Formats: sequence, C-alpha cells, structure tokens
Amino acid sequence: MEGNKEVNINKWIYIVAGVLASAVGVIYITPKFEVAEGSFDFLPALNATINGTVSILLIAAVVMIKQGKRKAHQMLMTTNLVLSALFLVSYVLYHTTHESTAFGGEGMIRNIYFFILLTHIVLAVIIVPLVLITFSRALSNKIDKHKKIARITFPIWLYVSITGVVVYFMISPYY
Repeated sequence: MEGNKEVNINKWIYIVAGVLASAVGVIYITPKFEVAEGSFDFLPALNATINGTVSILLIAAVVMIKQGKRKAHQMLMTTNLVLSALFLVSYVLYHTTHESTAFGGEGMIRNIYFFILLTHIVLAVIIVPLVLITFSRALSNKIDKHKKIARITFPIWLYVSITGVVVYFMISPYY
C-alpha cells in the first residue's frame, strides 16, 4: 500500500510539472496583456535575484545537512521551494505582459548565450518534478530515497539557478 501511495504522489507531481511546463510554453505564443508602460519591468532583475539567492541557499542547505543540522537544512530547502514558486509567479507575470527580448550579441558570445539558455530551459523543465519528488520523499521521511534523488536534484537545481542569473546578465543590456 505504501508503494502505491508514492506512485500516486509521483503521478500527480508529473501532471503538475507537465501542466506548468505547458503553461509556460503557451505564454510565448499567446498575445501579451496590456499594462501601463514600465509595469513589471523590474521583474527580470527580481527573478535573477531570486535565482542567485536560491543558488546560495542550496549550497548552504547541503553544508547544513553534511554538518548534521537537519532542521536548518529543512528550513533552507523549504525557503528554496517558496522562492522558486515566487520566481515562477514573477516569471509568468512578466512574460504574459512583455515580448521576449532578443539577444543582440554576435559571434562566439551568441553561441555561448544560446547554449546556456538552451541547457537552462531544458533543465528547468526537468528540475520541477525532481524537486517535488525529492521534497515529497523528505516529507514522508523516506530519507534513503530522499538522499538518492537529492544527489541528482541538487546539481541540476544549482545549475538552473546559476544559469538563470547568467542569462539575465547576458540579456539585460538588450532590455
């Protein structure tokens, strides 16, 4: 019975992750909502700040768990989950009201930018179910299973959060 419960939770996690990824994708092909000039222009900088904060807190959370400070680890990871949800809301709000900004760089920097952007996007889609499964295993006190998937989740989540900041700094001159 315990295994069936986890399968059901994972099924819902994949459904939620799929709906989120689809919704974000639809944002790019639908007309933008009209807002007052300059509204929400601060959101890309806020999103980069959130991503940078998540990067730092992810590293701090790993340090805490390695030091045996489980409560501190839990607090940091919960904060990361909340910040990531806030990021998603902010990202959707910005991209439903603003057209995408074209990267203006040329030559090798353009190739580097698009490589970072592409890997960031692909891994951002992948990280959502990984984070939710990792979190659900921690909540259900399946620590061995939690550790196993956390070893995969952590580096991907860290990469996505760091490259989110890098993409922002590379595209920001063109806003």
